Amino acid sequence: MPKEERPRERVKQYGIESLSNVELLQILLRSGTKEKDVKVLSEEVLFLLDGVEFPTFEEFKKIKGLGEAKALSLVATFELGKRFFLFPKRKEQQKITTAKEAYQYMRHFFYGKRQECFYCLYLNQQNLPISSKLLFQGTSNRSTVHPREVFKEAYRVGAHGIICFHNHPSGLVEPSEEDREFTKKLVEIGTIQNLPILDHIILGNQGYYSFQENFEI
Repeated sequence: MPKEERPRERVKQYGIESLSNVELLQILLRSGTKEKDVKVLSEEVLFLLDGVEFPTFEEFKKIKGLGEAKALSLVATFELGKRFFLFPKRKEQQKITTAKEAYQYMRHFFYGKRQECFYCLYLNQQNLPISSKLLFQGTSNRSTVHPREVFKEAYRVGAHGIICFHNHPSGLVEPSEEDREFTKKLVEIGTIQNLPILDHIILGNQGYYSFQENFEI
């Protein structure tokens, strides 16, 4: 390819906006393989992106010629874009005092997820986040986490309060009877251990459902 037509040179001359999606991917991938040049590799990545909004590391790796390093680079790039541009209001030192604030702080973790995931957000005495952790990732309609995992991490980071989160890939946020039973069990254990479950929030297409806001905690 003539030097003036290469993506990097065109960025310098005309700006990043002048590049096509394939050319943007060429810059991210930097090089191809012996069997496949970077343009062909970029076209295959773009084909995957057309079918899946946020491919996983494993899905990127299925593309022949896309090794671990390139797959990691891509998945990290899309995760950064998701965090900074889809959800720009998230602040690391944001005090969490309402269900809405908790939802806004954590929702980017669930964006585009096709499996049910269970996260916990751990807060200090001032209700500032000190850690968030994915405790389980399940199937398209179920995640299972043991209460001990919730509290084990809390003790490890020295938390004073816990907010639990999980998503319903169906998009509906209404809790199931199983959700209610599990929440009740967590609250009871937290009361005994003086480590309160402040809320359990279910995320879906309709926003969120807060057990605390609905007086179930």
